Amino acid sequence: MKKKWGISILIVLLLVGVTGAYILQQNSFDMDERTVEIDTPQGKLTGVLTLPENYSGKVGLVLFIHGDGPIDATHDDGYKPLWERLAALGYASLSLDKRGIGGSEGNWLDQSMDDRVEEAEQALAWARQQPAIDANRIGVWGASQAGWVIPKLAGKERLAFSILVSPAINWLSQGEYNTRSQMAKEGRSLDEIEKQVNDDNRIKNLLKAGSSYEEYISVAGQKDAMSRERWKFVSQNYIADATNDIENFSSPVLLMLGDHDINVDVKETETVYRAHVSPSELLRVKVLPDTEHSMLTTSTADSPTRALLISLFAPRNITAKGYMDEIADFLQNIHPLQEVTP
Repeated sequence: MKKKWGISILIVLLLVGVTGAYILQQNSFDMDERTVEIDTPQGKLTGVLTLPENYSGKVGLVLFIHGDGPIDATHDDGYKPLWERLAALGYASLSLDKRGIGGSEGNWLDQSMDDRVEEAEQALAWARQQPAIDANRIGVWGASQAGWVIPKLAGKERLAFSILVSPAINWLSQGEYNTRSQMAKEGRSLDEIEKQVNDDNRIKNLLKAGSSYEEYISVAGQKDAMSRERWKFVSQNYIADATNDIENFSSPVLLMLGDHDINVDVKETETVYRAHVSPSELLRVKVLPDTEHSMLTTSTADSPTRALLISLFAPRNITAKGYMDEIADFLQNIHPLQEVTP
């Protein structure tokens, strides 16, 4: 009996070892990752610069601009499959920890959208000084809230291209769309949805009136209230609207949208981009089917277990089919594949 138990334990250990080795292999990416620090007047920024493992000459660069929330440079390793794909195309990727995250100093909740634009400008200035980077092939990738940053940035910096993933147009209308869509998905009644929208409108009126956090608490109630820091962040950003800034684009733009996005009204986003990017030939739009806000399929987004298993065993397949292919094709049409030695 002891011998049988011993064999069983050995088999289990071998399986665990094989599984662990497979997970490690799947989460090892073909690129050169380097930690970086950028000194700015607002405090140090830390992050990651990835390069192709082997290349000749200089490489292009994609600056990553995050969406909302306390995001680190790798977005919990979620960016790495795309970084690897970009490296194969001859592009470096630069991504920074948000302020107050990782080694970056400050607090991201203190930032306005204009502050985030300035931070991106600082990152671009640093990148142009790096000997491996081709200053003529520097562009940006940004998701969600970055949709209020990148169009402003395009009016201040010479960008070779811009890739925008699930950007909204107007902060307040996006919030209402999200509320209605999320509650409808949960099966809530029309009366419940309208009551919540009316409650949210009371909060919007407080923002427009410049109300204090204490006044906000008295209306929202302590239980459902956002933090004081979040209230400050929302107070200085709720007027964000990308409509006019979209006219700043003067280089190719790729707009990536998911047809099941409950955070952002993608039909509105596409309509506004098509109306304001000029000439129209600069704009390329891709709407992925059965895809939500984070470029995951709805089946993956709705199942934390499925998302975890894919991230462990097949991280390069975590995003919806066609997402990275579309980005690769877009970049190759702008700048033909640079020489990257295998």
